[in-house]
Amino acid sequence: MFILFGFTRRPRVLTMRPGSCAYCGVYGPHRIIEEAGKFTVFFIPLFTTGRKYYSVCANCGGRTDMSRQQKDALLRA
Repeated sequence: MFILFGFTRRPRVLTMRPGSCAYCGVYGPHRIIEEAGKFTVFFIPLFTTGRKYYSVCANCGGRTDMSRQQKDALLRA
């Protein structure tokens, strides 16, 4: 009997916010993304192993990592 287990990371767009990109310098929309890591057994997610938050520029695709506190502040504003 084989037990299939593994880890997956699934990104989820939380919101779109305007701002200046640190990479291309264009003022435009940025996607705020939450990426949750999940432990899976037989392709069924059982529990979350960790979360990452980052912003992605819609113009150049530049990615800027952020903390949970920074993400919360952007969502409240």
